[in-house]
Amino acid sequence: MRSSNPVFSRRGFSRDNGYAGFNTAPQAGGAAVGTQGNPYAQPQGNPYATNPYAQQDLQGAPPQAPVTTGRMTMDDVVMRTGTTLGILIVTAALAWALLPVDDANIGRSYGIGIGAAVIGMVLALVQSFKRTASPALIVSYAAFEGVFLGVVSSVVDNRIASGAAMQAVIGTLAVFAAVLVAYKAGWIRVNRRFYGFVMAAALGFMLLMVVNLLFAAFGGGDGLGFRSGGLGILFGIIGVLLGACFLALDFKQVEDGIAYGAPKEEAWLAAFGLTLTLVWIYMEFLRLIAILNSND
Repeated sequence: MRSSNPVFSRRGFSRDNGYAGFNTAPQAGGAAVGTQGNPYAQPQGNPYATNPYAQQDLQGAPPQAPVTTGRMTMDDVVMRTGTTLGILIVTAALAWALLPVDDANIGRSYGIGIGAAVIGMVLALVQSFKRTASPALIVSYAAFEGVFLGVVSSVVDNRIASGAAMQAVIGTLAVFAAVLVAYKAGWIRVNRRFYGFVMAAALGFMLLMVVNLLFAAFGGGDGLGFRSGGLGILFGIIGVLLGACFLALDFKQVEDGIAYGAPKEEAWLAAFGLTLTLVWIYMEFLRLIAILNSND
């Protein structure tokens, strides 16, 4: 599984297979939908057909009692995600408490936060391009990302909008719950068309943000104005909606990984992807709140 952050590409639960579950489920007679012309197609659409822990009925073998040892389960995903988010929250709280953002210390604290963000980004990129999950990399990413979030949240909360951090947390949890309910109810249909639309939208969004950053770096001010005023609010809303779409893709990946008998260690990759997406949504909410409460 690749990460859910729009910065990174994603092709499913393994670099060696396509995006699991997008019209690849086996039909009657053993044919897999969407496998013609697909260089990543596996027997009967199961990307884990060679996994000894994969479900036997998906490989055409006689039905057997489900084998759970060595296979990813929902409990595994919940536990790993809880661990990753727990570490992120703890380091964020420590950074908030130990790195003050008053006039005398804001430069040092913000510098440490930016340094932690750069390290976290590097760790996320390394994990993104690895073939297998590395719990140490994922946990380290969560720790450094937490430091950055703690500092930037403290800056916004103490110097721009009081209560902004809690509002952003509530907004992130609300989006997560809403997308989960909509996905389970079938209101969101995650297929290849949905995936293509989300990726195209994310690519365009990221391109505009990079252009805005370049204009701000060389021209001063806020560049093209995508992060302030009315345009800033519009792009903040778009950012949250993109994060919600990537949450739906994350849920589909987890669901397909469990259905196809993904190895147990893939649960760490599911946790990694969900954490990246939740951080994205939180940052967009925090930015929106800062814009709405700015005096500029």
